[in-house]
Amino acid sequence: MKNIKNSIVLTMILSIFVGCSDVVEFDPHDEYQVTEADYLQTESDYRTMAVSCYTPTQWLNQMVVIGDIASDNAVAGGENASDVLSLQNIDDYDYQLLANNSTLQDLWLSAYEGINRTNYLISYKDVNLLGNTVNFEGKEALFGEVRFLRAYYYFNLVRMFGDVVLFTDRKLGITDFGTLQRSPKAEVYAQIETDLTNAISVLPTSASQQGRITKYAAQALLGKVYLYQEKFDLAAPMLENVVNGPFSLVPNFDDIFLFEGENGPESIYEVQYSNGSPYYNWGGQTRGQGNYAVQQCGVRGLSGSADMPYNAGWSTNLPTQDLAAAYEDGDQRKDATVFDVAAYAADNPSLNVTFQVAPFKNTDLYNKKYLPRKGQTSGQIELNYENNQRIIRFADVLLMAAEANLRASNGSAAKAQTYLDMVRDRAFGDTNHRVTATVQAIWDERRLELAMEGDRFFDLVRTGQAATVLGSGYSTATKGLFPIPQREIDLSGLTQNDGY
Repeated sequence: MKNIKNSIVLTMILSIFVGCSDVVEFDPHDEYQVTEADYLQTESDYRTMAVSCYTPTQWLNQMVVIGDIASDNAVAGGENASDVLSLQNIDDYDYQLLANNSTLQDLWLSAYEGINRTNYLISYKDVNLLGNTVNFEGKEALFGEVRFLRAYYYFNLVRMFGDVVLFTDRKLGITDFGTLQRSPKAEVYAQIETDLTNAISVLPTSASQQGRITKYAAQALLGKVYLYQEKFDLAAPMLENVVNGPFSLVPNFDDIFLFEGENGPESIYEVQYSNGSPYYNWGGQTRGQGNYAVQQCGVRGLSGSADMPYNAGWSTNLPTQDLAAAYEDGDQRKDATVFDVAAYAADNPSLNVTFQVAPFKNTDLYNKKYLPRKGQTSGQIELNYENNQRIIRFADVLLMAAEANLRASNGSAAKAQTYLDMVRDRAFGDTNHRVTATVQAIWDERRLELAMEGDRFFDLVRTGQAATVLGSGYSTATKGLFPIPQREIDLSGLTQNDGY
């Protein structure tokens, strides 16, 4: 079986046909080779559709971009004030325009496409459309993956938008428009917990294919979900399961983000991308199998000798000098996170590096973790980078477990100290840079460890630091939420979040 990153394919949402037998005997096979009734008849059908449930995770790559641009870690950058206007609006906290933001709309649609697909498959778990049961070895574990994915889609929605439309019994159809309502986020979180608990009970501890979801990934996500709800007494033991698992920290931090570092010993869950089927549709930049966010990070006009490893890009999602200054001397994470192209050119004269200074919001820095590299794309170069996005790493789990232990009623300060020490010892390559494990120290460490990986804004909001750190441009009236896309309000009559 191929690696799942090369197996994820877009699957048609099959139409439902209603016949009018008193008028004419219509067989949909006269017009279509395969109809919905033909599907989910074999183990292969179930497995193929389960893979299609993974696909929309690829479309959410802008979640990572927004998570840093909306924070103090990065600015939108680009060619000018209107370049990738949706990111500029988020960067500038332009609350009057955000309800019509195309990137937010796309993330909303992508997550709900994932939910539609998972709901559809789960609804036919026991009995297919023809009333038959298809049993096969590993079926329960397969549906554990699907339930994890539904939880993942809802988690992204609830932390971005708060109260969202919650449905689990079907995929939505045309008749549902105008009938939808937002559910309280507590109910959404409860469903996420239910799905992840179910997934944990049936998932294996090791993946049958590289990139598939495991029990540890579900435990890590559930621990994170508990942390977001301040359920620290539940978060600590859940995360301990992962801490005591088979994972380890990679000695060289920079190696994590190399192509060779994908799905490595520190990887707990990462979204798989590929370039085996080159994508060319500029009208749907995020809908290919490649990671569109990589092109955004590249240095504009970059060129050099054949030995230079990097491709040019669009100079968006630029790390701030404030982020760079937060790293101490000797912290290897700085050079692995923020890329100073001028310094790189000066240090490597044989490469004959030339580049264009970022025209807008220049910080002199670029996102090293996802810097576009030669040989890792195909077809339409900008749309087909195969770099996986690291969603949950072992270091992330260590820091979450440290925080949960300090904030739990029966947590262990000693464990919190050990976990923080592990992360900092790796960062500096010695034991001389340890700091006392306080909640604030752990929050600060999360910024340094996970910078440019999409967690910073959401961490600031959940920890109550957003107003202080982000300053006067940030509106506390929004409660750290993005607006419900205006199109969804117009179509379905949903209510809008405060502050918009």
